Amino acid sequence: MKTAVVGINWGDEGKGRMVDLLSEKFDVVVRYQGGNNAGHTVVNERGKFVLNLLPSGILRPEVVCVMGNGMVVDLEHLDGEIARLKAAGITITPENLKISDKAVICMPYNKLQDVVEEDRLKDKKFGSTRRGIGPIYADKYMKKAMRMGDLKDLGRAKQRLYDIVEWKNLTLKAYNSEVNPDDMFKWLEKYSYLYNFVCDTGEYLLNASKNGKNIMFEAQLGALRDIDLGIYPYTSSSNAIAAYAPIGAGVPSLKVDVSLGIMKAYSTCVGEGPFVCEALDDIALQEHLRNVGGEYGAATGRPRRVGAFDVVASRYGILAQGADEIALTKLDVLTGLEKIPVCVAYELNGKRITTFPYSTELNDCKPIYEYFDGWTEDISGVKSFDELPEAARKYVNYIEKATECKIKYISVGAEREQYIVK
Repeated sequence: MKTAVVGINWGDEGKGRMVDLLSEKFDVVVRYQGGNNAGHTVVNERGKFVLNLLPSGILRPEVVCVMGNGMVVDLEHLDGEIARLKAAGITITPENLKISDKAVICMPYNKLQDVVEEDRLKDKKFGSTRRGIGPIYADKYMKKAMRMGDLKDLGRAKQRLYDIVEWKNLTLKAYNSEVNPDDMFKWLEKYSYLYNFVCDTGEYLLNASKNGKNIMFEAQLGALRDIDLGIYPYTSSSNAIAAYAPIGAGVPSLKVDVSLGIMKAYSTCVGEGPFVCEALDDIALQEHLRNVGGEYGAATGRPRRVGAFDVVASRYGILAQGADEIALTKLDVLTGLEKIPVCVAYELNGKRITTFPYSTELNDCKPIYEYFDGWTEDISGVKSFDELPEAARKYVNYIEKATECKIKYISVGAEREQYIVK
C-alpha cells in the first residue's frame, strides 16, 4: 500500500499528527518536498515534538524515514533537529533515516537572500518564513545548487561552490550584503557528517515496494500553497500535491494508491495572501479558535489567521489532491461555540459562486455563511461517531456532503489516540 498524506487547505491542517498516528501501519514514511519552512506538531506518550525537516514517522523506532530528492535541506537546522530528538530519547541512525543524494542544500546565503528581499518588500511581502526556501528552489532550477551527494567529496565540489558564491554575491551586493566563499565551504565541512545518512533513496524505495513494504508519502503545507495550483504568488516554492509524491521521493514509476487529505474543522492560514473566510469582524471567534486551538505556527510561532470552514476552498483542495478520503482534525476546538459559521459560497462582483476563482479574484470575494448549532459537551474522550453530540454529527455530515469526499478519521484531541473512525 502506498498512501499520500496531504494538506487540503493552506497548510497546518494537522498532517504530522495523522502521520504519527497512521505510521504504525507503515514500514516507510517519506517527505517528498519542502524544507524547514513549516512544522508538524506531534503529541504522543513521549511528549510534544515539533518537526520541520524530519518525517513524522521518525517518532516510531520501527519505521524507516526518507527525505526525498524534492526536499531542500538546511544542514544546520537538520543537525539541530536531530540533536533535539536524540536528547529526547528518539533513535536516529542511517538505518532509520535516509536522505536522498539528489536533495539540494539550503545554504546560508539563501536565507540571507530571503531576509533582505522580504525587508525590501516591506508591506508588500509574501509572508516568507525567511528560511531561504524560495531562493534555494530558484537556485535548483537554475542549476546553481549544491546537493546532498556533494558532501561525499567536498574537495571535488569546492570550485563549483566558489563559482556559485561569486554569482550569488552579484545579487547580494545590491543589498549591501556579501558572503565569503571560504565561510560557505567551512559551513559545508562542519555538517558533512550528515552524508552518513545519504543514499539513493529512489533505489531504496523501489526495492521496498518490490518487497511489499507499506509506504507513506508525507506532504508539507497544503494544496492552496502548491506552486502551480495554489494562491500564487502567495505559495510555497514546491509541489505539495499527492501526484508529485513519487517524483519528489525519487520513484516516479510508483503510483499512489490512496490520497488521504487532511483538513481542519475550521480554517487557518499562516502568512500573507487572500483568505476569504478570515474572521476579521468576529473577534470572539478569532480568540476562541486561536486560544483553544493553539493556532500559532509550528515553524515561526506566528499567530495563525483563523476563520470558518471554507467549503469552496476545501472542495478545490480535495480535487487538487485527488483525495480519496479525509481526516478532519480539531473538531474538539469548536466545543463551546453557540453557533458555528461555515463559508458555503463566495460573492464575486455581486454573483454567488461555488467554484474556486483565479488567485487575484480572491481579493474581491466575500464569504457567504450558513450557521450550524454548536455543542457544549466535552468530546475529547469520544471513541465512536455515534457518541458525538447530535450537533457535532450534523456538522461533520454536512462538511462531508458539501465537499463530496468521505470523512474517515476525526480527531477529537491532540493526543495520538484521541481520534475516531467514521
